[in-house]
Amino acid sequence: MIRSRLPVYFVTPDGASPELVLAAARGGATMVQLRDKQAGDDALIELVRALKPELARRGVPLIVNDRLEVVLASGADGLHVGQSDGSPLALRRALGPGRLLGLSVEAMAHLGAIPAGVVDYLGVGPVRATATKPDHAAPLGFGGLARIAAASALPCVAIGGVGAGDARALKAAGAAGMAVVSAISAASDPEAAARALAGAWRNA
Repeated sequence: MIRSRLPVYFVTPDGASPELVLAAARGGATMVQLRDKQAGDDALIELVRALKPELARRGVPLIVNDRLEVVLASGADGLHVGQSDGSPLALRRALGPGRLLGLSVEAMAHLGAIPAGVVDYLGVGPVRATATKPDHAAPLGFGGLARIAAASALPCVAIGGVGAGDARALKAAGAAGMAVVSAISAASDPEAAARALAGAWRNA
């Protein structure tokens, strides 16, 4: 069930190494999204193929941001796209029924354009301003997150300046998980950081 894979959703920074991703998975990351705006398709395909067996063994889906061709060529478990990255319906047709499709949502108005039965989960945010994505939309806050989560039947993962200390508030707002970048990637011990996030969510 997709909801059980969302509690600790690790989004990689540009240039992420296999070692970083596997450390996050060992610590308790429940889903990984490869997001690299600099790497070419061939490099990402190679990275997916290197990571997939170990992540699959741990039951951690491997999602690719924005690169449909990489997903189809590499055997990744799914695709995550933003509001300007194409029609969800067309993307679902290209992906087929067996892969995950995630969609970023930044406002209540975005919900009305989502076709039924096409998207598996929503990435909702930013909850707070974050330096990880300087061109982000206006922060929603926990109230905005709660309104979107209540209005959609799809599980929502919160993104944007969130961390272990927010687990209780995110759960109260209706989120199925939290998506993080620097909370794991910038930590001196990424595995321990992922473990702390997983524990915080479990105990919230």
